[in-house]
Amino acid sequence: MSTDRAASGRRLQPNLVLTAKREARGWTSRRRAARELHRIWQAHLPGCPDIESLEKAIYRHETGRVQVRDDAYRRLYCLAYEATPQELFGSVETDGRNASRLVVTSHKFIPAFVGVEQAAQLRARPDAVPGIEHWLDCRVAPVDVISGRCDLHVWPFGVAIFHLVEELVLPNIAALSVWRVQSYKDNMAWATRRIRDLGGGERAEAAYVLSAYWVNEAPWDGDALDTALRILAIPKILLERDIDPGQSLHRAELVERALLAEGFEHADMIPFGIKGISMGYASWSGVVYYPVANQRSLAEDDLVHCELAVQSLWAYSDHLNRLIERGSDPFVPDEYGWRFVRGARSRITNARPQETEQHRSMRNAILATCDLESNLAQAIETLRHSAGGRP
Repeated sequence: MSTDRAASGRRLQPNLVLTAKREARGWTSRRRAARELHRIWQAHLPGCPDIESLEKAIYRHETGRVQVRDDAYRRLYCLAYEATPQELFGSVETDGRNASRLVVTSHKFIPAFVGVEQAAQLRARPDAVPGIEHWLDCRVAPVDVISGRCDLHVWPFGVAIFHLVEELVLPNIAALSVWRVQSYKDNMAWATRRIRDLGGGERAEAAYVLSAYWVNEAPWDGDALDTALRILAIPKILLERDIDPGQSLHRAELVERALLAEGFEHADMIPFGIKGISMGYASWSGVVYYPVANQRSLAEDDLVHCELAVQSLWAYSDHLNRLIERGSDPFVPDEYGWRFVRGARSRITNARPQETEQHRSMRNAILATCDLESNLAQAIETLRHSAGGRP
């Protein structure tokens, strides 16, 4: 066989960059390079092959007998030679769109129950203005934050929600998943300190963080895009339970690639997109939305206002139900008793006359996956039979 042709007759295209990078490291023999790459693989990647297999792979990759399409090898070479995939492999990609990026607007909703009196004080702040197009009566004030932008939304029945917006440019979903878990702890601590500083009361405390992701750019198409959005609705699926997220990025990336190749389903996930217009998924963990046709899809504020209304009532009903679990009878002002909760439930669960099919699908998917209706039903029952409910 000619030295410049493969067994199939295909003319070989040696990867001279790989060879030059290896020799620049002083690894004049492929055997030496295999030993060094074996050490790097063991330190950073799972499933390390033996040194003999690595030596054969280096030979095949450098001579062009095999293009470097295996993602583990691509990552290995990038680590070993401190170079980018484009520098080492040029136009050779494992996925034709891998060079693209994931651009997401992250919306975090961080509720705290502050009580009716503290809510009234927060709503009376000079910078608080009526929330435009909010589903329930709400006042909104800007809040300083180190990164992104943030508003504090306050409802008269005693719930305040920080709405934190952050623009993300990421290489993959795994990076978002790690960032999400790591940032939640900081977000909770910050929100607790901030609501107390703003006058929410010394005992006010952030209850949880819920995320919604508005996808602006995605490096996938077809079935892979659909699977990616499903993963984004439950990004923690990429992370192992007992491993520090900061140490598990590589593992998460491998899981992501496997799911993108095999598909991902979840029984409790509900789609709410319309073919050719949008793709959306809601789950207990959060919501993701990708506008395919920007002028015909939902607006970003539609999603935000829906989540704000849902989370405000979820936080209120959860507060009431927790009091019962602790053996206390909740006392609330008459105007926010069981009749108020019943009316709010009707407002948030029933379609409006001018509501579009897209709005209805979004609202139904979010309500079904967050279990708000059962929470509200229990809150109504609780208030009707408590001293504060005054049935």
